[in-house]
Amino acid sequence: MKRLLITAMICAAASGVFAQDNKSDSTNTTSDTTKQHNWSSGRHHIQTGFGDEYNDENERKAHIYPKGSFGLTFSRFDLGLATLVDNGSFTLSPQNQFLNYRSWKTSNVGFDVIQMGVRFSDAFKVYLSGGFDWTLIRLRQNITILPNQPVLTYRQDNIDYSKNRFSSSYLRIPLSFDFRSKENADGKRFHFVIGPDAGLLLNGRVKQISHENGKQKIDDDYHFTKVRYGGFVRVGYGGWGLFAKYYTNDMFENSPAQKGLKNFSFGFTFGF
Repeated sequence: MKRLLITAMICAAASGVFAQDNKSDSTNTTSDTTKQHNWSSGRHHIQTGFGDEYNDENERKAHIYPKGSFGLTFSRFDLGLATLVDNGSFTLSPQNQFLNYRSWKTSNVGFDVIQMGVRFSDAFKVYLSGGFDWTLIRLRQNITILPNQPVLTYRQDNIDYSKNRFSSSYLRIPLSFDFRSKENADGKRFHFVIGPDAGLLLNGRVKQISHENGKQKIDDDYHFTKVRYGGFVRVGYGGWGLFAKYYTNDMFENSPAQKGLKNFSFGFTFGF
């Protein structure tokens, strides 16, 4: 996880520098850049940058709407806390007590790497994006969630784990409705983004660290739901803000004891 965060920050910094170079280069190429953003020209634009800065620069030069865009990006980097909601309660029911977790070490991380969209005006844009999303549950108890079981099953261990993490990773596919204000004197805007979010399961993992067994990683689907769906909201100013995500279907499937257990996340988001 630490390697993931470091890689993400390096990508963000590199993308920001690249976007700044693109801004400087675009000063004398307004007509070409406008064509690149316009699908009707028959040319496709591959976008790299942190958030929407590259688009903003070109939109100031050609206010022709609607306009479409498609490209690579590093945007909407979410870093926050994950919470389990058990049939509407933040307190786990008796059959789910084995999932009791450390609240401040149970996290959600995600970001988008590709997007396509249409800007209908300076204030409103719709875009479909794709990226990755991790939910990392830090378990309190010394247990092992067992792979390849007919239902979600655990084993009580006589080992004191210094880390016992139960996680899932998803390919996320959010559809965003982005409302933004006019630029202020500093060239920044307020953003309000809302929409549905779907996810396809990539894998589940148990990661444990102990004196007896060292570091262990066991991959399985662990009955995490194959396709999850829900909604999200992001509110921010400039390049950062707050996010909240709630998935309306259950976290686990084909495991009746976990029926009604859902996932809610909130925290900071960077790159609109």
